[in-house]
Amino acid sequence: MSDTIFGKIISGEIPADKIYEDEHCIAINDVNPQAPVHVLVIPKRAIPKLSEATGDDQALLGHLLLVVKKLAAQLGVAEGFRVIINNGKGGGQTVFHLHLHIIGGFKMGEGMV
Repeated sequence: MSDTIFGKIISGEIPADKIYEDEHCIAINDVNPQAPVHVLVIPKRAIPKLSEATGDDQALLGHLLLVVKKLAAQLGVAEGFRVIINNGKGGGQTVFHLHLHIIGGFKMGEGMV
């Protein structure tokens, strides 16, 4: 398990309001939302960043995208949302445990780039 904040949330060391959980991942609301809907989908297996994923991670990565689809529908943003993965410091990644941002709840072109 990762010693990042996400690893500690997954292990239960840090409490979090999980809005989704299965055997492969959890989803939580972002504590610093950048949009009306801003959810993080976090794999339970720690992959530091997308560029370090391997062929062994293929099924997990696909699963994460299907969870994004399910959550977007549940959150009422299925008709318009973004999925963002920051990779590395230069890509804006601040927690080195792969995670996907679901951003929505506004019309694209308004409120965010």
